[in-house]
Amino acid sequence: MYNIKLMNKISPEGLQLFNNQYTLGEDIENEDGILVRSASLHEYTLNDNLKAIARAGAGVNNIPLDECSEQGIVVFNTPGANANAVKELVLCGLLLSSRRVLEGIDWTKTLKGKMDAAKLVEKGKSQFVGPEIEGKKLGIIGLGAIGVNVANAAIKLGMDVYGYDPYISVNAAWGLSKWAKNAPTTDIIFSECDYITLHAPSTKETKGMINAESIAKMKDGVRILNFARADLVDSVAILDGVKSGKVAKYVTDFCTPNIIDQENIIVMPHLGASTPESEDNCARMAVNEMKAYLEDGNIINSVNFPMVNEPRTTKYRICIIHKNVPNMLAQFATLFANEQINIENMTNRAKGDYAYTILDTNDKVDVEHFQNLENVIKARVIG
Repeated sequence: MYNIKLMNKISPEGLQLFNNQYTLGEDIENEDGILVRSASLHEYTLNDNLKAIARAGAGVNNIPLDECSEQGIVVFNTPGANANAVKELVLCGLLLSSRRVLEGIDWTKTLKGKMDAAKLVEKGKSQFVGPEIEGKKLGIIGLGAIGVNVANAAIKLGMDVYGYDPYISVNAAWGLSKWAKNAPTTDIIFSECDYITLHAPSTKETKGMINAESIAKMKDGVRILNFARADLVDSVAILDGVKSGKVAKYVTDFCTPNIIDQENIIVMPHLGASTPESEDNCARMAVNEMKAYLEDGNIINSVNFPMVNEPRTTKYRICIIHKNVPNMLAQFATLFANEQINIENMTNRAKGDYAYTILDTNDKVDVEHFQNLENVIKARVIG
């Protein structure tokens, strides 16, 4: 039996994938796994029995990754599950940044009760003129699942798309339209593009990448969209850019206090993944990742441990999370040899300072022998 703690409301579309081996609830104690969306776990006490945390979403800023790694807790996310939802909102933001739709709607509301409203609309609509996006240059910084989807959709809308991502994956590259142009540096995007949309993760290199210096390199009247992470943009610099007219419009899904209710800045209440389809997709993926790890020891879409996805072919599987140091595999093999137990299959993968080893056998093994080895963080037997 496995105990799963729910830190947020999780879509039933995902929860129904658990079978009768699992007990679910918000008040579960000594849990084997945690399902979470937006709740912060930074102040949460991680129990010794906890094996995995699955975030129904892409970002994991609400999870203490270093602490989890040190305790051998595998953290999963759901990359791509909400990509279509975010893409659609980005396209909405792209149009809102060009056409003065929101301003026009707000102005039209002031005409309520006026008998000549139709005439006033025809007379006043010229103040809300905005350019079309067809034929304009769109720069995309970050070509993950969302960035690629945005690029392909924008190309279909007739935009000239430039993409920058030095770490683009093979899968993303295969999915990207052949009509997208490669931007070798962000400076190319800053200097060439009429619209810029951000889809990069928050790292030491990307935090504050939109700042006074980068804005100065951009075209006059540039339109900037941020549906990725709040801290990619220096809010003071963007506010100055908008007030000076250098930035014609800034559209963001992140509510930074100093930019709320400012002219030519549109702030959305973090609606990117707020669709029932996205919530269902994220829940299903998170639950499947959790089940694969707890039941078979397979790691898929972990942010802190390497990917291992091996089919079960033996009665027992020993799963060992350990430091990525020399001689660990030799020690594991020695333990098996001392007990005259045969290893049917062995898989080892490393990621940074940590490694993960799977040992398959048809003979019963005392997991304590592995747990007591130096540099082993967590060992368990499935069988």
